[in-house]
Amino acid sequence: MSSIFVKIVRGEIPCYKIAENDDFFAFLDINPLAKGHTLVIPKQEVDYIFDIDDETHKEFWHFAKRVSTAIKLAVTCRRIGVAVIGLEVPHAHIHLIPMNRVSDMNFASPKLKVPADELEKIAQAIRSKFI
Repeated sequence: MSSIFVKIVRGEIPCYKIAENDDFFAFLDINPLAKGHTLVIPKQEVDYIFDIDDETHKEFWHFAKRVSTAIKLAVTCRRIGVAVIGLEVPHAHIHLIPMNRVSDMNFASPKLKVPADELEKIAQAIRSKFI
C-alpha cells in the first residue's frame, strides 16, 4: 500500500510543492511547527531513512540542503532546524523547520493553523528562492 507521501508525489493528494527533481520532492507540512516547515522525501517509497542506499542518501541530503537554503532566504528565522523521526509516516522524510529558538523544534507543541492562502504564499516565496 502506498504511503500518503506517494499519493502526494503522484498528485492524488494536493500539496504546497516547494521543489522536485527525478528522485526527490519537497512540500510544506500542512500541520507545521513554524511557517515554512517543509518535508523532503525520496520519490521512491522507503520506510526507514537508513535503508536508503549510500549514493541516494547523499543526494537526498544535498537536495534537502538546497531546499533549506531557499527556506532561509524566504522565511525570517535564525536557522533551519532538521529532524528525522520516521514514525508518523512509513516513508523516509526530513523535516526542515525555520527556527528562532530551540523550542521551535518541539514536536509535542501545538501545530500552527495556517490558512490555505497563506500556505500558498509561503510555498511560492520558498519556490522563488530555490536554485
